[in-house]
Amino acid sequence: MQTNDKLVVAISSRALFDLDESHKIFETKGKEAFCRYQIEHENNVLGPGSGYSLVKKLLALNEKSPDAPFVEIILLSQNSADTGLRIFNSIAHHGLKITRAAFTSGISPYGYIPAFGAHLFLSANAEDVIKALDSGYAAATILTGFPSTASCTGQLKIAFDGDSVLFSDEAERIYQEQGLDAFTENERAEADKPLPCGPFKDFLAALQKIQSCFDLETPPIRTALITARAAPAHERVVKTLRSWNIRIDEALFLGGMPKTGFLKAFGADIFFDDQKGHCELASKHVPAGHVPNGIINPKKIS
Repeated sequence: MQTNDKLVVAISSRALFDLDESHKIFETKGKEAFCRYQIEHENNVLGPGSGYSLVKKLLALNEKSPDAPFVEIILLSQNSADTGLRIFNSIAHHGLKITRAAFTSGISPYGYIPAFGAHLFLSANAEDVIKALDSGYAAATILTGFPSTASCTGQLKIAFDGDSVLFSDEAERIYQEQGLDAFTENERAEADKPLPCGPFKDFLAALQKIQSCFDLETPPIRTALITARAAPAHERVVKTLRSWNIRIDEALFLGGMPKTGFLKAFGADIFFDDQKGHCELASKHVPAGHVPNGIINPKKIS
């Protein structure tokens, strides 16, 4: 794989490690107390955060091609370089091959996403994620406070919702404004017209580039679309992916059924959805990333 074909994922320090204790100090006692605490605990190793297992599995893909790595993980952190030493000490302790980082001392780091060439930004800071999405980058808020889990297989499994995540919210707007019958009729009438792309289309395409380097029978990555859509609204989705020349390994059209059981059955290492409630339910069983995009996520910041 060529260097410019690498999948690049940027992650914040609070999404990668369990920083809940120091974050509470920041919220209750302020920045100065937080900085002092981090420096005093510089050699205390941080435990895994909600995105840790995902990062481990992403980096493990490079073991299959050590001369031409498939993945690079970038750290984008609002810590200062001073307080960031604890983060890098923990990275070294856990044996994570992360060497590039941006420490922005309290300023949102999303502006460095294009400079690093990142396909995805994962953060525990919802405002940073909204800014990234508004700028046209794939981004999700990792839900923290839940154990970092990984599927029991060595395969990396990533699940996506459809509308507002892989696709635009064009059809979702009709559902929200006019109801299910109008949505279903529109999708039937527009079945041959590809949906506009959503923020995660390029990330899915980058995953498929890695998959294409392996035999179809034993790919190291498996993807799934897990959507509330049902027949006949499924046809437009299938034809949209076909028009993009993107394969998705599993497609579950649930017709509004709860997604949690299906995510457990799939064994997702992470699930991306635009509805925070779905993410909160899912995160009790699998890591989840909220994508605050589309009509159901009114912007709270400029």
